[in-house]
Amino acid sequence: MIIECPLCGPRDLREFTIKGSAVALDRPAPDAPLSDWDDYLHLRDNPAGDIRELWYHEMGCACWLVVARNTVTHVVTDVTLAAQVPS
Repeated sequence: MIIECPLCGPRDLREFTIKGSAVALDRPAPDAPLSDWDDYLHLRDNPAGDIRELWYHEMGCACWLVVARNTVTHVVTDVTLAAQVPS
C-alpha cells in the first residue's frame, strides 16, 4: 500500500506506524460501571469499508497523518496532516 505523504510524497506503508481510528472515543465518567470501562479499553469497531485512521510517518518527516482508506480494498482516498484537521 502506498500512502501519499503531504510533505514527502508517495511512500511505502512500511515507513509508517498506525495508531488506530482517528475518531475520538467517548470516555466513561470516572464513576461509571466497570463494564463501561472494560468496553472503552478493549472493544473497537472493525468496519468493512471507509475509515479514517491516524498514521505516524516514522521513517520520514515524523508527522502525524489522518489517512482515509477502505479496509476492504486498501485504497487510500485522502491523506491530511493531522495538525490541519479541525478538531
